[in-house]
Amino acid sequence: MLMLAKNIPFSPGKLAGVVLILQLPGVLSCGEGQANGAGGKSGAINSIVEAARSQIGVTVSYDPAYVAVDYPGGDVPSEKGVCSDVVIRALREGKKMDLQKLVHEDMKSNFAKYPKIWGLRRTDRNIDHRRVPNLMTYFKRKGYAIPVTQKAADYHPGDLVTCTVPPNLPHIMIVSDRRSSGEAPLVIHNIGRGTREEDLLFTYPLTGHYRLQEGPARP
Repeated sequence: MLMLAKNIPFSPGKLAGVVLILQLPGVLSCGEGQANGAGGKSGAINSIVEAARSQIGVTVSYDPAYVAVDYPGGDVPSEKGVCSDVVIRALREGKKMDLQKLVHEDMKSNFAKYPKIWGLRRTDRNIDHRRVPNLMTYFKRKGYAIPVTQKAADYHPGDLVTCTVPPNLPHIMIVSDRRSSGEAPLVIHNIGRGTREEDLLFTYPLTGHYRLQEGPARP
């Protein structure tokens, strides 16, 4: 069994998001990514970005534990969570989209189209929406997927980006309206130390790029 930070066992049947504690040298944190700060440059206000940024300093830890939550609108305690919780909270506040309800309803009607990584035979509205592969499937079915590139200009504020953290851990991030000194957009995410704004967009292999728009789920 793979043991991760603080002796938390890796259990694919229960964990949400990516299980990882990283201490990365040289990354930009909240203050360092701000306009007029150390290299940060701001762009237009974006409701998803603002809702994500409001989590910085509130969500201060990474906790992948399985938790029973209310439905709809359920959430784990705001001071903790995983990468997917940053997205869930940002879309709930910034776009009035409840991914818990949306993913659950789509999975319930189209269960065979979702990943079978966890060996489940039915939906689980406590955690289905907190699993990155499920979010990737939902966003693709909604028609939100756009090309993955290595060009910084292709990533707009509020875009959602997925990647694989070695060896094979899925991760999801929100593209910020601020840029690094090298002009790459910062991302807002939780990769192990709470919600932060960092210069990590192209650090890990990208696996998905999504931009929200209106439209029904694809069959």
